[in-house]
Amino acid sequence: MTLNKFNLPDVGEGLTEAEVVSWKVKPGDTVAVNDVICEIETAKSIVELPSPFAGTVTELLVEEGVTVDVGTAIISVSDEVSGDPTPADVRAPQAVPAAVTPAEFPAQPLYGKLSADAGETGSAGTPSAAPLVGSGPKADAVKRRPRKTAPAAAVTVNAPEVEPVQPRTPAEVSAAEPAAVDTRPTLGGTITGLVNRVLAKPPVRKIARDLGIDLADVVATGSRGEVTREDLVSYQAQRDAELDKADGFWGKAGKPQDQRVESIPVKGVRKATAKAMVESAFAAPHVSIFVDVDASRTMEFVKRLKASRDFEGIKVSPLLILAKAVIWAAARNPSVNAAWVDNEDGSAEIQVKHFMNLGIAAATPRGLMVPNIKNAQDLSLKELALALNDLATTARAGKTQPAQMQGGTLTITNIGALGIDTGTPIINPGEVAIVAFGTIKQKPWVLDGEVIPRWITTLGGSFDHRVVDGDLSARFMADVAAILEEPALLLD
Repeated sequence: MTLNKFNLPDVGEGLTEAEVVSWKVKPGDTVAVNDVICEIETAKSIVELPSPFAGTVTELLVEEGVTVDVGTAIISVSDEVSGDPTPADVRAPQAVPAAVTPAEFPAQPLYGKLSADAGETGSAGTPSAAPLVGSGPKADAVKRRPRKTAPAAAVTVNAPEVEPVQPRTPAEVSAAEPAAVDTRPTLGGTITGLVNRVLAKPPVRKIARDLGIDLADVVATGSRGEVTREDLVSYQAQRDAELDKADGFWGKAGKPQDQRVESIPVKGVRKATAKAMVESAFAAPHVSIFVDVDASRTMEFVKRLKASRDFEGIKVSPLLILAKAVIWAAARNPSVNAAWVDNEDGSAEIQVKHFMNLGIAAATPRGLMVPNIKNAQDLSLKELALALNDLATTARAGKTQPAQMQGGTLTITNIGALGIDTGTPIINPGEVAIVAFGTIKQKPWVLDGEVIPRWITTLGGSFDHRVVDGDLSARFMADVAAILEEPALLLD
């Protein structure tokens, strides 16, 4: 027997440590190569680790919640598979009977009895109502002889004479004999149960049961319309965020104040975010400007996109138009899509990026993440909508990979989703501009000398004043506002 130890790998770009969030295996479990053995959290995101070995788990060397350095052994796996039979355990093959007559087999239904959980599906999505392979004779092994029936006129029955039964009235029948109820499952009822049942694999169903989640409440994103593990994670995170804890938050009034302080360790994504924001706030001189925008035509455009057949099944929001506006405005004002670089010899340079890796700030249960859409300038409106949907779904599920947060060139933060009008965002490190998108709501607006209700939003922008001066930042924000006021400009 060979004992293999798996060392924590570097799953990011030069990351030095990670926290073991949860183990997916336990000692004694059999694993194959590439089976997921645990989840780890780095300074960038949550990552699933696959097993490089096949065999039996002998020991988990690191407990959940512990942060270890890259290269530390976290699990040991032996190359022996648990439960392998030894030569002594192998039974000699039994002799096969020379001939078997049909009468020796008990009568069995062809497909077995329909189980109570008829809607449970296997990996192929078929009902698990059939008996196990080999549990009965083959379909062609036993052929039932045709039943012989005599003509009705030729049938005679010799029975002892009995007194004739006097007929009873319907009222007497109903009073004396309760109506028989047919409790046998019907084909229509079985089909209805299968159709109404939510699609999900057995492991996903188990997780849902453990968490007390009704699968019918979860939005399914699987390729066949099934609920996936990621869907459950996203739903649980949203449910936790919406849970009102106000009643028990303050604790018991009689307790001393020093015993009513909760300490939350700063690690993982939140630790990395805090360090980056402090460095950005003190390294880049921020300047912020704001502009009110009449986004009524953007709202009309979004409404038309939702009704379009080309965007059927795709979530469309004003954020899509803002993203396209930022890409368009950056092409007209290239220095906002740049980086300030300090060289080792003391000199500095401005690197203007001729591509757009558009970052979208996303609040997740593990803190703020800013994944970006690579080469966003090359995407059509529909492709950009799909990319935004995928980015949001992945971030909410905590599955954003480190590579998805590297190389951003300009960032949007959608604070309007929380009902906030505007703010002064901090620039993402390595960039020189960030746009805050406020909530869109109806306000009184002067149009052609008349005060009328319009859909109004406020844009806020923060810029690195070493690269973007007041004139450039104002022109950039004006261009973004122009698209929100008239989306048809995107067609130019």
